[in-house]
Amino acid sequence: MASRTASRPLQCVVKRVRPSCECASMRASIRQFSASRSRAEQSEADRDQRPRWSYTPEEMKAPFPWKSPDPSKVFRCNEDPDKLDRFYTNFLGRGGDTMLADEVKWLAVTHKSFDQGRRGFNDRLAFFGRRILTLQTNLALLNSPTTATRTHAGGNPSDDRIPFSHPALEGLENLSTAPVGEILTKERLGALATQVGMRDIMRWQPRMVNALERSGVDVVLTTCMYAVIGAISLHRGGAVATEVAREKILKPLGIS
Repeated sequence: MASRTASRPLQCVVKRVRPSCECASMRASIRQFSASRSRAEQSEADRDQRPRWSYTPEEMKAPFPWKSPDPSKVFRCNEDPDKLDRFYTNFLGRGGDTMLADEVKWLAVTHKSFDQGRRGFNDRLAFFGRRILTLQTNLALLNSPTTATRTHAGGNPSDDRIPFSHPALEGLENLSTAPVGEILTKERLGALATQVGMRDIMRWQPRMVNALERSGVDVVLTTCMYAVIGAISLHRGGAVATEVAREKILKPLGIS
């Protein structure tokens, strides 16, 4: 007779093994990593809501400063959007503060020396704007009355030959008597930019904070003036940029 225990089916008893200390610490580290990751994503979302001109991207910052800051070289630049809008209104007239997008308005007045160029700078806009302003200056000189006195060919009064003349060619002499390089100088453009208030809102880092003239402030002002023209041409078209160049820059400089 088989035993009563033999007739019973075998039952496997599974014992629950308690997690070891290593597994518990691993789970805690995973929870901590996920929490820190969520906080990092939240802070990154907060940074994305800020305008690009107002902060330096975290990816462009060094983990530690390579040079101790010098308090004597600290130069404060404008960070007030209302002050920037007042400049554009003063320079371009009514509605000038809405002619460009906010990011472009800041970019046009930001020199490459500001914040190591990490927030963008206006070199490309200035390159384009300089070409536009130079072209308009040449056209204005061609259409201006001739300042030089025309003489006979060869400069000999006794020569009876009469040089060829045409109304379309009357202004060519202005290009040699009043070259563009003597009209669009950094001193003249810098003085005009200072008059309209650009010195108070442009962003740059001078080499000597107590000697702005020796640090090249006129060059930076001229670059910003060119950049504003280039930005207007890209966002509003060539006709608007041409009108601004003639009315807001050339006319105050005496070129009409």
